[in-house]
Amino acid sequence: MAIELRVPSLGESITEVFIGEWRKGEGAQAAAGENLVEIESDKATVELAAPQAGVVSKVLKKKGETAQVGEVIGYMEPAGTPVGQKTPEPTKDAPAAPAATSHVAVHNEAPIATSSGTNGSGESRVMPAAARELAQRGLQASEVSASGPGGRLLKEDVVRHAEAPRAEPKQPAAVATVAPPAPSAPAKSAPVPSVGLSGSASRREEAVPMSPIRRRIAQRLVEAQQNAALLTTFNEVDMSAVMTLRNEHKDMFAQKHGVKLGFMSFFVKASIDALKMVPQVNAEIRGNDIIYHNYYDIGIAVSGGKGLVVPVLRNAERMSFSEVEQTIEHFGKLARDNKLTLDQLQGGTFTISNGGVFGSLISTPIVNPPQSGILGLHAIQERPVARDGQVVIRPMMYMAFTYDHRIIDGREAVTFLRRIKETIENPSRILLEI
Repeated sequence: MAIELRVPSLGESITEVFIGEWRKGEGAQAAAGENLVEIESDKATVELAAPQAGVVSKVLKKKGETAQVGEVIGYMEPAGTPVGQKTPEPTKDAPAAPAATSHVAVHNEAPIATSSGTNGSGESRVMPAAARELAQRGLQASEVSASGPGGRLLKEDVVRHAEAPRAEPKQPAAVATVAPPAPSAPAKSAPVPSVGLSGSASRREEAVPMSPIRRRIAQRLVEAQQNAALLTTFNEVDMSAVMTLRNEHKDMFAQKHGVKLGFMSFFVKASIDALKMVPQVNAEIRGNDIIYHNYYDIGIAVSGGKGLVVPVLRNAERMSFSEVEQTIEHFGKLARDNKLTLDQLQGGTFTISNGGVFGSLISTPIVNPPQSGILGLHAIQERPVARDGQVVIRPMMYMAFTYDHRIIDGREAVTFLRRIKETIENPSRILLEI
């Protein structure tokens, strides 16, 4: 009997999903627990695994199509099923049954192809527009060299391959007949050829559907701008003390805890200290009420392949420096391996975003709703500053604090950011809690 492959439940608020890459196409064998297809929601991407060993007999929902939670998107035949047994068609009038229980690995992006341009099975990752171009020109993906990120085959690759000049066979020389010269005509101005427009492959376009995660990010960022009164205040911090402390203890720290001592743990601790001083920043507006949180769940913004994700350090006030660094490193590994879970991404009372790792000197971060504030960190640069009447060179960083002015006034915002500055410039305050 055929096994129905149904869209699993991905959360209370998720009803529609986007079908991604089929790891196993029709006729492909799969072991129990082996991933069959990617399913993208507006929060994360999951992989539907085979409930038991068998063969994928029918794919009902192709890549790029939408499906409802609980809907049948394909069938499998159990191992040992006689060849040729007909797979039943889904009954349109029947209500969707509950999603079958199966192993689901949650992540945030489809695995990128290897540098050789394959997906592990020897096949290039073909973009939708490239697939259409291949079909129109009667080419195979294996004939074309891929140049896209992670070895993806782009439409431009197919066009470039098809339009590449080819050596034509030599024809026997024909005997030319010489015609008498035509009567001379008045000279005319030659038309000016258009330059760089006609036949230029560089001006082609490719339409790629926006993933549910990217659509959700776009929606939330626009909502934040429309529904909150956002304002940003700036300050700069002298990183000398933290850098000296870090350089002095980083080797011993790494040897004892198995993780590097970074700057983020200092800013997490300094932010918690400032949040305790200005509790409005750790609060949110819910209807006509202000909800104050007596815990500190700090989100750390991470740039993923499909957009920004914010895994959360739960109860960060209870965490040591080593626990903060270990958790952040763990989140980074999960993000690279596309295995962050929904639980790790949901919630948070305050967010820290470090654009400095990409070289950003200054920017205005956008609040992550329903939070009321976000701290933006930037690149550390040596700059001349005045100290005790002398001009000295110090490692300086600009900080930006964007906040919801409906709940946080300017005085509280400036106080909050200045407290972080004072704590970072004198990190012993963290230990002494002063």
